[in-house]
Amino acid sequence: MPEHSAATRQTDLPAAVPDPDHHTGSQEARLGRQIRHLRHQHGLTLVALARMTSLSHPFLSQLERGLARPSMTSLGRIAQALHSSQSELMARATDEALDRIGPPFTVVRADEGTVLPAPGGSARLLVGSAARFHPMVYLGSNTEFEEYYQHPEDEFVHIIEGSIEVDLGEREHLELTVGDSLYYGGGTPHRWRTIDGAGYRLLAVKEASSPTG
Repeated sequence: MPEHSAATRQTDLPAAVPDPDHHTGSQEARLGRQIRHLRHQHGLTLVALARMTSLSHPFLSQLERGLARPSMTSLGRIAQALHSSQSELMARATDEALDRIGPPFTVVRADEGTVLPAPGGSARLLVGSAARFHPMVYLGSNTEFEEYYQHPEDEFVHIIEGSIEVDLGEREHLELTVGDSLYYGGGTPHRWRTIDGAGYRLLAVKEASSPTG
């Protein structure tokens, strides 16, 4: 796959499924369809989206066809360009089976939920697409800060394992350890890294975005 960004090329992965025509239910295929749908809705070409995200045209083309899996960093760039968020795009890519139970509840088993690479680990969405909020478990071991995440919705973070330093842009740097929680309003830039290099596990809960179509 062509290199598309020095910051993301090591975490954006070829999809495990090589042929989306025969695996239209895969996470990669569903995510690609949602990105293509929103891109068309906003009247953007792949070239325009590539320019806005600093990702390559070939990579975005593979992504929309289910042939590549983005990192959370790359997905954040795409989401910002499409006026969405990472968790919103992941929710739209959730297996339709998770929503078949319908009201008043859905169940996401331990081996279910949309999973993407995150700095030094992974991020897994814990709800289906119809949820009004998006809880996500992050596993990471990055000792350096990655790009800022930023979205209009409020977010809550709770540390389950490890210790992290949170960078909230010009506003604040905080150290959080097991049992600590953090809440910040929409629009706050945020990113985190491990303090001791031992890795971390945290729960982040974000409001669901208003549907855009």
